[in-house]
Amino acid sequence: MKIRVLLLTLICALAIVPGVQAQAGQSKSEDEPETELDKRMEKMSGAFRRLRRQVEDPTKNADSLERIKIILENTQAALKFEPAKKADLPAAEQAKFVAAYQAEMKDFISLVGKVEAALKANNNEEAKKLVGAMGDQQKKAHKEFQKKKKDKK
Repeated sequence: MKIRVLLLTLICALAIVPGVQAQAGQSKSEDEPETELDKRMEKMSGAFRRLRRQVEDPTKNADSLERIKIILENTQAALKFEPAKKADLPAAEQAKFVAAYQAEMKDFISLVGKVEAALKANNNEEAKKLVGAMGDQQKKAHKEFQKKKKDKK
């Protein structure tokens, strides 16, 4: 009798799991489709997180320079795109908004170049300070240019 109850419970659990997984996967893509800019930003974010963790360690400078390369490549590509938030603004403000976004991205590229130079010079203390400045600029820019995410209920 106990085995039948356990088998029935197991079968019910297995029948429910695929449905739960399907719902979890759909919620992100249904809210907002991922844009090319989002994909570039995600790649930059992963490289930046890793860089932030290892920038102090001179033995990891080669890998840190690889992270910088990824960040630069994706930042330069991101210059060609426009933030989704632009569509939420009045037409008169859109050009100014895009110009401000591009200027901010260019400033970020300049800062990344300084980090790269510091790492090449094995000046990890300076690189650490600059990576902190990159983080500050990232937070400020995301507040200004990133579309607010809708709260899920």
